[in-house]
Amino acid sequence: MWSAPAALAIVLFDGGLRTRFAAFRGALYPAITLATLGVVMTAVLVGVVASYLLNLSWTEGLLVGSIVASTDAAAVFFLLRAGGQQLKRRVAATLEMESGTNDPIAVFMTILLVQLILLGGHSSVGEIAFAAAREATVGSLVGIAGGFAISVALNRIALPSGLHPLLVVASALFIYALAVILGGSGFLAAYLAGIVLGNRPVRAFASITTFHDTLTWLCQIAMFIMLGLLVTPSKLIPDLAAAFAIAFFLIAIARPVAVWLCLAPFGFQKHEKIFMSWVGLRGAVSIFLAAIPMLSQVPNAQTYFSVAFVIVVVSLIVQGWSLTHVGRRLGVALDDPAPSVKRIEIDLPGQLDEELVGYPIVEGSPVVGHGTWPAWAKPVLIIRNEAILSPQEAGTLRIGDYGYFLAPPQRVERLDRLFAPNEGYIDEETSAAFPFKGDVRLGAIADMYDLKVPPAEREMTVAELFNQRFEDNPRPGNQIDFGHARLVVRDIDDDNVSEARLDFVQEPQGGFAPIRSTSVRRLLGYPKRLARKVARKPRRKPLNE
Repeated sequence: MWSAPAALAIVLFDGGLRTRFAAFRGALYPAITLATLGVVMTAVLVGVVASYLLNLSWTEGLLVGSIVASTDAAAVFFLLRAGGQQLKRRVAATLEMESGTNDPIAVFMTILLVQLILLGGHSSVGEIAFAAAREATVGSLVGIAGGFAISVALNRIALPSGLHPLLVVASALFIYALAVILGGSGFLAAYLAGIVLGNRPVRAFASITTFHDTLTWLCQIAMFIMLGLLVTPSKLIPDLAAAFAIAFFLIAIARPVAVWLCLAPFGFQKHEKIFMSWVGLRGAVSIFLAAIPMLSQVPNAQTYFSVAFVIVVVSLIVQGWSLTHVGRRLGVALDDPAPSVKRIEIDLPGQLDEELVGYPIVEGSPVVGHGTWPAWAKPVLIIRNEAILSPQEAGTLRIGDYGYFLAPPQRVERLDRLFAPNEGYIDEETSAAFPFKGDVRLGAIADMYDLKVPPAEREMTVAELFNQRFEDNPRPGNQIDFGHARLVVRDIDDDNVSEARLDFVQEPQGGFAPIRSTSVRRLLGYPKRLARKVARKPRRKPLNE
């Protein structure tokens, strides 16, 4: 049972490792607010209800609230990926960062309240505050120093391939143990060490994160098994009705109130706040926090554990099963046209800015038949029919090729989109598709093809529209419907739409899409004339992220 703290330390370290501040532009402050003030508000609201329903003191009720106050990002994004969806970027970044950063707050509150209950009022408020400040300070110092030490070790020690992830895991556990021995918060230290390491250039970062994916899931599975071993069904019955009431209060009132109050200053739309209120799934961290009172032999420990068990199960069933449906209905979760892609990653000794990645070129990949790719991705070699070719010799990529590129590690996932099989990518030779450059205004296209475009979007370019709809994160195959027509992304250049096509997806009454001329020759000549008209105008400055 004492292996549970080590498992939680690894989960927290992994959460910090994936908190890359450069990727959370526009989401840092709302996420931090949710992870701090939001956790405290949720714990207080649930604590008030728990103390009344379970006949507990205010401190004991607040302990129940702290145990179930944190959310589980892994469960949320796993369920979304399983449903073939992606969230809008700002919403996804806020939820991901909140879920990664709220665990230390919940852990800290739970341990502090357990100590307070065990002391039974024999310590003054000043002594408790000093102990809390000491744990936070020591844990922070050990964690930050440990994160820098791990990065230095990875970059300076020549390790055989495959040992880098093991060094990182062993170091994370050592940092946790050292902080505890020195009287600090080991969980806070592990989390901060992960943040430092995740935001520094280190060798073999791809293999480290891949290894941690598996290890973190194993740790969470172990904690769920521990939950099952500790639960006795007969002991759940006395508190079952109260536990169900607390669970639904948490889902329907406490979490939404905290989300709406915390996000009020940050300009989120109503449907986005409703979705973020609904996705507060509880998971492995709440399981471990429920075990802390039992390990510490706190009075009413069985009650805390029973209530946490019911809340976690209800949350996973009610919120988990409805997650993709709610996201689709609210327009927050978008259909993801790019499934997972097979990628080979090779660490390059002697430098940290780029890594070598290889992809098989499969049918349906957006790069098939195109000779362009992002400027930051440098083609190195192409393997075709067992022959090794230079990019110049190979020309455009073909199905069956293997392409190898140099790319910055933080942008590799964006490169994945160009090589993933895309079911939404239509063969333009067999469809009524009309191509447009990314700097063409929507108003010109709307006038030409009789599309219903909102007035606020008529002055936007195609690139600007996709950046707005897809949170500055468009990818080939993304689409926007305009009644009988659909605008689909064809190519991306420097993370902006460089070319899109217009597909007519249904015939209005009376025939095909209404055009202002019945001449087929004139119809097919519209894109060329529009391109010449745009070429005569000064080009807009490309959108940059």
